[in-house]
Amino acid sequence: MAADDTIRQALDDRARAQLDALTAEVTEDPSRLGRAFPAAARRTGRGPLAGADDVLLEDAVRVSLVQTAARSLDPEALLAELREVYRYGDNDEKRAVLHALSGAPDGVDGTDLLLDALRTNDTRLVAAAMGPHSDRLDDDSWRQGVLKCLFTGVPVASVAGLARRADSELAEMVQRYQREREAAGRDVPLDVQVVLDACAASPEHDRHQQKDS
Repeated sequence: MAADDTIRQALDDRARAQLDALTAEVTEDPSRLGRAFPAAARRTGRGPLAGADDVLLEDAVRVSLVQTAARSLDPEALLAELREVYRYGDNDEKRAVLHALSGAPDGVDGTDLLLDALRTNDTRLVAAAMGPHSDRLDDDSWRQGVLKCLFTGVPVASVAGLARRADSELAEMVQRYQREREAAGRDVPLDVQVVLDACAASPEHDRHQQKDS
């Protein structure tokens, strides 16, 4: 996510003052994170963040507020706050929580939130769940997440660790999906071949091949 300097440079004077006020509020009482989250977009703005590719301003501001709370809370307390924000937030707020997990301190797992996001059909949540924090997912859950990207049209370029974690089991799952689409006369997403190529090139694929031979 974007650095604080990038966020501040993208804001006008009024929005910077609002960000300072929200940051001070969370600094003084980290339990107010849940109140600051929904206010963040309204008070500082929405839309693409200038100076950062594929990052939304509202996401960056909310992640910054989580980082502020993290300075005062131990990992267990921070995770409890994030779970509350995720539970009661709208999908934009949920997405920001998922992004914040990637930069959270050690001890903040949040795997349950990733799995919840992968059960939805909101492509923004699915993409965020398969970002850097998806390293915490076990192999089967991660593979199901890759398939969910194919099902929902989320570009697999957003999947963290694809080149490293792709293996023969994922290839088999994706090939079954491909055959089902072809049998039904439906188009096969171009990303299917991207995943299969990643599986073929992955060290994990070679290890499985050796094990089966």
